[in-house]
Amino acid sequence: MNRINLITLGVRNMNESLRFYRDGLGFETTVNEDNPGIVFFNNGGTKLALYSLEELAKDINSEQPPAATGFSGLTLAYNAKSQAEVNAIMSKAAEAGATIVKTPCLVFWGGYSGYFSDPNGFYWEVAYSEHWKFDEQHMLIIE
Repeated sequence: MNRINLITLGVRNMNESLRFYRDGLGFETTVNEDNPGIVFFNNGGTKLALYSLEELAKDINSEQPPAATGFSGLTLAYNAKSQAEVNAIMSKAAEAGATIVKTPCLVFWGGYSGYFSDPNGFYWEVAYSEHWKFDEQHMLIIE
């Protein structure tokens, strides 16, 4: 098992989350309806899905669903190809309703990075390094 096909985010408000990702950040989906049961976004390399937090917790354990409290230790990442792209993505996220939790800056590992959280509290890092290389699908090459 050495791949991730789907990342599912349990969301509290499907319409708000759909608007944030589809309309605000420009994630591609065929979903046009209000309050869908699930949403799949077409991304290079993986799929991102939105699903009801309550239903996702029940799917894990219907008798004792896990509670969502505090920072889960999970972050999502967008790897940019320039500092200007980092700034542009962070601005786009803020306009879409994200909370900027760390303004982009030079960071200890030699790159340029910032963080925002989406309407459900999921943390996204937007980062750049002059040493990064990308493949033809814009996926980060890690050697």
